[in-house]
Amino acid sequence: MKNKLQKSICILALGLLLPCFFACQKKAETQAQVTVEPLAATAAQDSLPPPTPPPFDTVVLTYDVTIGCLFDFLDTLVQRYDTLAPYPVSEHLLVRANPWLIDSLENTDYYRLKERGIFNFDNRLLVVMRAGDTLFIPNEADARALQAQMDSTVLDINTPEFKLRILENGAVRYTFPVRVGQNRKRYLVATDRVTDLRTRTGTGTIVRHSKDPFFRDPTDGRMFNITERDDKKKTRMPLIPWIEPQLNGRRNGQLIHPTSNPKSVGKAYSNGCIGMKEADAWRLYYYAPIGTKVVIRYDLKVVNEQGDTIRLKDIYKNSLAKIDE
Repeated sequence: MKNKLQKSICILALGLLLPCFFACQKKAETQAQVTVEPLAATAAQDSLPPPTPPPFDTVVLTYDVTIGCLFDFLDTLVQRYDTLAPYPVSEHLLVRANPWLIDSLENTDYYRLKERGIFNFDNRLLVVMRAGDTLFIPNEADARALQAQMDSTVLDINTPEFKLRILENGAVRYTFPVRVGQNRKRYLVATDRVTDLRTRTGTGTIVRHSKDPFFRDPTDGRMFNITERDDKKKTRMPLIPWIEPQLNGRRNGQLIHPTSNPKSVGKAYSNGCIGMKEADAWRLYYYAPIGTKVVIRYDLKVVNEQGDTIRLKDIYKNSLAKIDE
């Protein structure tokens, strides 16, 4: 009787377990079928490059930053992170690590705004970073790679071609049209003598940035801060850094700076300085930290975009001699 009772219990238990067994087996088969896709996807992901390392830090802006406050804001960041980051931090490094900021600065160009129907009297009031924008403080590997890139930069200016090129590791990164010095001599109050206005040639480095330049007419010494634009409208002189090179061991006051009259670009027009459009001057500044190599030359034979060798107009009528006196 006992055996029959045990047998009945076993049969009952088996009857209850079999449906569970088949249900579990079916579920396992279904899971096995489902896992095929993720496994295939994982195999495909193995062939992708590794994810980019995160930045050292991120800064989310809590207020708008105008051009008038830009340099103080960046100086504050440099002072903070130069003591925290495992590499030397500079204004140029931070901005180059956030290239959208250079784009934003370029778009403050008076003539770019004019094309959009916007008249701007004072660029110091223009917002270039807004509350909520994010600045990335690069990780050490990215920072050192970027610094090496900046260390390889050369500014190449060919006077009769009216071109300034930014080279990195020997390759042209950017080409900008410029204006150069006139082919004449003139008395300048700034030098207190009759001065040859031709842009001088030579090799050297960037030795100074003027981030808040004052404006003096070199012909009569008059200070001014208002300029008349090509469209005959008057504005305040824009706040855009001026750059000073030293050539052949000499600082002769020949600067690279923006012009408020871009119609003069592509001409021998200045008192010796190299003039650029405002947008181009912003990009140049952040590609030319102190110590950047500079070459100013007078080459009449050049290769054009089509690969043909052409001869340029001899704007100074004495192309064979270096203009360094």
